[in-house]
Amino acid sequence: MNGDSDGSAEREQRGGRSLPPWPRPVPGGRAARGLVYLALTVLGVLAAVAGSLVQSGWFPGGLVLALAGAVGLFWGGTKLCRTRVGAVAPGVGWAVTVVLLTTARPEGDFLFGAGFGSYVFLLGGMLAAVMCATIALPAPPVPGPKYR
Repeated sequence: MNGDSDGSAEREQRGGRSLPPWPRPVPGGRAARGLVYLALTVLGVLAAVAGSLVQSGWFPGGLVLALAGAVGLFWGGTKLCRTRVGAVAPGVGWAVTVVLLTTARPEGDFLFGAGFGSYVFLLGGMLAAVMCATIALPAPPVPGPKYR
């Protein structure tokens, strides 16, 4: 034994490359996973409300900031849960909230104006949610000599 605990013998066995351990989906239980999806949905609602206020208030920087926040939430949900539902949950919360905010009230008030920035925020956020949900997650590593 050479005493190193970093697994250099195992690394040499795998062709000299160091591979990260493959994490399990977080969290493991169904109830906990459901709570994570619910929390991601609520975060999607909050991101939609905040983004709808920022995107028109600080145009064009606010639009970029709002879309970057939405994309970060969708991609972060995918990476956290290691599932496509991790991006779909905040995406659904975001999309439903944005669509509800675009509808006019009986008094004639509305939150979104009919402008270029509002349409880019609406369609760009939905496109980002779909892209993050459909991007293929990497397959878990195959043990042994097949993983090269």
